[in-house]
Amino acid sequence: MTELAAPAGKTDLTTKLVAILKSLIAEGKLLPGCRLPPERELALEFGVSRPSLRQALKVLEIMGVLSQRVGDGTYLSSNASAILSEPMEFLVLIDGISHLELFEARMIVEPELAARAAERATGEDVTAIRKVLGEMERSLDDRERTIERDVAFHDLIFRAAGNRVCRQMFSVIHRAMLTSIARLSLRADLEEVFAAHQAIYTAIAQRKPDEARRAMAEHLRVARGLFLRESGEQRPAPAAKAPRKRKRA
Repeated sequence: MTELAAPAGKTDLTTKLVAILKSLIAEGKLLPGCRLPPERELALEFGVSRPSLRQALKVLEIMGVLSQRVGDGTYLSSNASAILSEPMEFLVLIDGISHLELFEARMIVEPELAARAAERATGEDVTAIRKVLGEMERSLDDRERTIERDVAFHDLIFRAAGNRVCRQMFSVIHRAMLTSIARLSLRADLEEVFAAHQAIYTAIAQRKPDEARRAMAEHLRVARGLFLRESGEQRPAPAAKAPRKRKRA
């Protein structure tokens, strides 16, 4: 591995490590899923003590950037959603982002992703979605299993839409909302939930993007209404309109 030069400036070691990893990935010198050099070599190259390095590596492991394999070493994550999931969970917990805001993000984007899936899905994509839908139908008496199949169903649509950015972002959003999804499932009519998913699947399988868009939008509209009733979260107040200026005579 080539010599690693830590970026200048009074930044902490974790920030330096992230910057270095980004640089190496961008240059093609470090690939997702590859093993990092031994801890001793890294400490020498970074010019830091091994305890300090170990602490920084632990932070990156918690973030999902690295994974430690006992007896095998440290690996760069190849799972982008794992890297994204921690920041999203912190945004929800610390920045006060509500599940209602996450719902609205879904309503803005997911109908279009369903339409794209209807246009772009391969035969394998359609088969995978149909399989998960069948599993959902067979598990309607098991709410926990139904939730798992629900999340998998949407993830397959994101993949079929053919946009990796949206797939990673919205898969993470779904997982950040699992507590809300679980709470909603206690009140929701699972037969109706299944029917909504079936309508989305049918539109995608029949290559009807407008119908897929409408079916997804309606599904999310109903879910959002149920969420508002059950959670007590308030809709955001509309922005105040600026007073209109009176025209001079």
